[in-house]
Amino acid sequence: MVRTELRGEVLWLVLDRPEVGNALDPSLVEGVKSALARAAGDDAVRTIVLTGAGKHFSAGADLNYMKSMRGASPEENEADARRTQAVFAAVAASPKPVVARVQGAARGGGVGLLAAADVVVASSTATFVFTEVRLGIVPAIIAPFVVARTGTALARRLFLTAESFTAAQAVDFGLVDHAVAPEVLDATVERVTDELRRGGPQALREVKRLLADLAGTTPDEAAAITASRIAALRASEEGQEGMSAFLEKRLPCWVR
Repeated sequence: MVRTELRGEVLWLVLDRPEVGNALDPSLVEGVKSALARAAGDDAVRTIVLTGAGKHFSAGADLNYMKSMRGASPEENEADARRTQAVFAAVAASPKPVVARVQGAARGGGVGLLAAADVVVASSTATFVFTEVRLGIVPAIIAPFVVARTGTALARRLFLTAESFTAAQAVDFGLVDHAVAPEVLDATVERVTDELRRGGPQALREVKRLLADLAGTTPDEAAAITASRIAALRASEEGQEGMSAFLEKRLPCWVR
């Protein structure tokens, strides 16, 4: 269900159910979570590219599987939803930066996956839509990740209208960072991963942890968190190496 390929220091994580538009079922969800967990502990991996096999990025939730949960108890349904929710959280919390490479269609949970990524590069021909209300359900699991990118007002509109939108609109909405011609999609992804690899591995992890820890804090709490983090990192081996490299006009040791 999930195919992985290490290209230098970049792990490509490919949703591999093209016959159903890479729809998310339990096997695919577990495959993504497992691949991300392995990558987190692998020093050979500096960045991760998340994409879909075939024509489309992801059609979102597998509706046949969701229909099969009709006979499950409320407790079983909630436990299943929490297992699915964990894959979006795993993308967002990955200590290695995640770049979403989006081609074709992204629907519902597929948009949720890219919203959880750190950088999103989409083909200019890609299309996006939250279809849930037209199926009698809501985009509950993905809502926190989408709202973090779009804000509440725009998410309300897109969730309620289920309108389809283009890659250019997705850039305006904050869901996509780069919308490029299909023929330069991979080259743009490579440029972004190269830029990320220039950052210190520890610093990249700490940026994500810092932003997560600052969410919902008071000004005093934020001041305490930020002061302690910069104090620790500027005295760290990586921080000292990075500053020395800059002053000595050379590349730091993590840039190869």
